[in-house]
Amino acid sequence: MKFLQRFANIIRVVVDFFYFPLFRRFVDLKTFRYAAVGGLNVGFGVVFYWVLFHFVLCKQDTTLFGLITISAPILAFLINFAVTFLTGFWLTRSVAFGDSVLRGRVQLFRYSQVVGVNILINYFGLKLLVEVLDFYPTPSYMFLQFITIAISYLASRFYTFR
Repeated sequence: MKFLQRFANIIRVVVDFFYFPLFRRFVDLKTFRYAAVGGLNVGFGVVFYWVLFHFVLCKQDTTLFGLITISAPILAFLINFAVTFLTGFWLTRSVAFGDSVLRGRVQLFRYSQVVGVNILINYFGLKLLVEVLDFYPTPSYMFLQFITIAISYLASRFYTFR
């Protein structure tokens, strides 16, 4: 755990370094930290999604147990979500809102609720954009991230980590 705390401190120092000279006049520190770690996590998620879709799943749908077929864009999203959920919670809790007095399990429960809403937005959004409107999966995923980022920020600031 000490390693993770040190790593969070390093990330915070780097983020704060860029905050002071450039963004101090325009946005408060918590918002900047949230945007920075959120951007890191979203960037990681977009690259990871692309790798999953193109190289792990090879753009092929997957049949589970011979019963359920999951399209490649949706399965890539689900695998990506499992990883970015954890990295996003840790970064948000440790770097952006490290001064929250709420217990970790309460934060995790609330974070899970917000993420649940985001899952629904992503799932139905990908179904609509990729499978109905025939848009490319990665740009569709990126577009949906802008929507979920706005929702997540407001919920994190005023609900999850208040």
